[in-house]
Amino acid sequence: MTEVIQVPAPTTTMTLSDAERQPCEVWTRVMGYHRPVASFNVGKQGEFAERVHFQESCCSSPSR
Repeated sequence: MTEVIQVPAPTTTMTLSDAERQPCEVWTRVMGYHRPVASFNVGKQGEFAERVHFQESCCSSPSR
């Protein structure tokens, strides 16, 4: 029988300077097509920031 030896993962942290970071481009679906949020005007970007995420619950069978 083989013995399993658990070795702890290294706890090193990586720090990047601002010059090394890459911006993340966020896209959203608007009127049936996808667009980057960065291309929105100020008002539409504000609407995007105010969006609320929700989870829809499963519907149960109606009781009679």
